[in-house]
Amino acid sequence: MKWDEKTNQGVIDWLLEEDRGNPSVRYFALVDLFNEDPGSSIAEKALRKLMTSGPVLEILSKQNTDGYWVEPGSGYSPKYTSTVWSLIMLAQLGADRSDKKVQKACDYILEHTRAKQGCFSVTATQSGAVHCLQGNLAAALLELGMQDDPRLWGAIDWMARSITGDGFGSVAEKNIVPHYMRSGISGPGFLCSANDLQPCAWGAVKAAMALSKIPMEMRSPEIIKAINVCKTFLVGKDPAYAEYPHPYAKNPSGSWFKFGFPVFYVTDLLQNLSSLLGLGLAGDERLQDAVDLVESKQDHLGRWEMEYTYNSKTWVHIEEKNQPSKWITYRALSVLKKYYS
Repeated sequence: MKWDEKTNQGVIDWLLEEDRGNPSVRYFALVDLFNEDPGSSIAEKALRKLMTSGPVLEILSKQNTDGYWVEPGSGYSPKYTSTVWSLIMLAQLGADRSDKKVQKACDYILEHTRAKQGCFSVTATQSGAVHCLQGNLAAALLELGMQDDPRLWGAIDWMARSITGDGFGSVAEKNIVPHYMRSGISGPGFLCSANDLQPCAWGAVKAAMALSKIPMEMRSPEIIKAINVCKTFLVGKDPAYAEYPHPYAKNPSGSWFKFGFPVFYVTDLLQNLSSLLGLGLAGDERLQDAVDLVESKQDHLGRWEMEYTYNSKTWVHIEEKNQPSKWITYRALSVLKKYYS
C-alpha cells in the first residue's frame, strides 16, 4: 500500500495553501510529505514565511536579549512560556536554525539547563534530570542545528547511559558506576520518580524521538544500545493500547489517544509511532494496530481533528480544539508515510 492513498487532492491543497497565521505546516508538508528539497526556492520561501509571520515570529518577539524567556536560569518554569518550552516549540514549528535569536536560545539552554554532570535538568542539577526533558531538548537542539556542539553530545551521552545503566560521564569514563537518585531518573530502563519509580513511557518516547534524529554514522555504541532499549520497551506493549506503567491514574492514560500540537512532556500515539518509525520499524507488524487506530480518526474529508491544545498557556494560539487541524493531519500523514514506505 502507498501512503498517499490515504489522502486526497483537497487535503493536499489545504496543507500547501498559503496561511499567514499557520505557515509552518506548509513548509513541513513540502519537505516531509512531498519531498521538496529544503534548498529549493519554494522551500526556502516557505521557511522565510514561517520566520516572518505567525507563531515563530510571535515567540521570538518575547525573547530577552540575553537569549531566555520570562526569567533567567534553567528555564523550566513557568510552564509553558519559559525558555525550555519556547525552544521546544520553536523546533516543532520549524524555526530557521540560522536565525541569530534561535542560535542564542540554543546556546542559552546549553549553558543554563545542564547539570555539571552534563544532563539536561529541570533545576540544572542531577536530581532534576528527567527523561522527557532530556529527550525533548536533545531533539529540539538537533532539529535546530546544534549537532556539532560538544555540550549537546555530552548531554546525549549522559541520556544514553542513564537509559542503559552503563554509567555516566564521558566516553573515556566507561567504568563509572551508575549513580541514580530517588528524585528524577531513579534507575535504568526509564525508571522515574514522576512515575512512582516505575518505567515512564512518556520519557521513553521523548528519548526515542531524540535518538532517532541522530544520523547512523554518528551513533556511538552507547547510543545504539539505548536505542535498542527504547524499542524493546515501547513495543513491549502494543502502542495501540499503551498499557505502559501509569501508577497515578487510570491505565492507560487517555492522553495517548488525544492528538494535539505542540507536544510537550505529555506524549501521544502519533509521537510514539513517529519515534519508533524513525528508529527503523517501518512496516513492523507490531505497529499495525496503532497505525489502524490513527487511520480510524480520519474524517470523511481526509482530515484529522485537534484533540488537545495548549492555547492560552503558550505565547501563541494554534488552531482550534475539536476542529479539523492542519497540524494533526500533517502529523498523521507523516506517520502513515513512514510506516507504509
